[in-house]
Amino acid sequence: MSMKTVKEKKAKAPAEPRKKGAGRVRRERSGDRIQDTMRSVAFLTPSVLGVAVFFILPFLVVVYYSVIRSPMNPEFVFLDNFIAVLKNSSFRTAARNTAMFSVVAVPLAVVLSLSLALMLECRIPCKSLLRTFFLSPMMVPVASVVLIWQVVFHYRGTLNVILSNLQVDPIDWLNSPRCLLVIVVLFLWKNLGYNMILFMAALNNIPKELLEVADVEGASAAHKFFNIKLRYLSPTVLFVAILSIINSFKVFREIYLLTGDYPYDGLYMMQHFMNNTFNNLDYQKMSSAAVLMALVMVALIALLFKVEDIFGKDVEG
Repeated sequence: MSMKTVKEKKAKAPAEPRKKGAGRVRRERSGDRIQDTMRSVAFLTPSVLGVAVFFILPFLVVVYYSVIRSPMNPEFVFLDNFIAVLKNSSFRTAARNTAMFSVVAVPLAVVLSLSLALMLECRIPCKSLLRTFFLSPMMVPVASVVLIWQVVFHYRGTLNVILSNLQVDPIDWLNSPRCLLVIVVLFLWKNLGYNMILFMAALNNIPKELLEVADVEGASAAHKFFNIKLRYLSPTVLFVAILSIINSFKVFREIYLLTGDYPYDGLYMMQHFMNNTFNNLDYQKMSSAAVLMALVMVALIALLFKVEDIFGKDVEG
């Protein structure tokens, strides 16, 4: 039989009949997908509009102000405002103090909160009482916290009275190089409880089978922590680190209520610089500093995400 005859028979063969209702099912599924998409858009639209109006558009305005001469003279100057800010001594002092505070406070917040979570995971008495104790600072208003710190760390406050009884000279805690210690203690006191709860929840999600196998094989506590627990905790460590960085930039409220607009040089943070330049209506300086700060934050968070991806990629499902 020739190839031509075979092709003619295939051409004359009747097409397979379509299953009844197949087209209707496809149309119904397509309609369901469209409805799901419309519902999703309807639910997301208010949030997207809120973020656009209150975050994205204001930040674009800040970027615009950072590259012009002034609101009254919108001449494009590109990097001139950034160079002027970087040469400003107040900005350098604020950036140095903020970076120093974050470098000290953020690792301490992560390590101490993880240590507390591991401690409360053990069989110790009064676990509920300890959890309540560490969470209680979250319920205290900022004004009350500042009042307590003023009473304790004032030059004639409680701590100096105790030191005087121990034959130690009083220390002006908020106007001396020891001022950073006061703020770090305040930051940790306010944030350890919440971070601890996050770590406790993450510890409960670690597969118990892995820990049981490690116990059967005689693994040490250090081996179980670094090779099992810490690897499964890496997403939580990342989240707590980012949250602590954000909170370290928000410590301005407490410092402002303790010391005012122009504190001791060691407590002059980036938020002081922003607040003072805003009060002076120096929008270009403030906008340039805000853009630089945003770039540093994005780079730092991207670095944390990269480290977490390398360290915890083999345990993520």
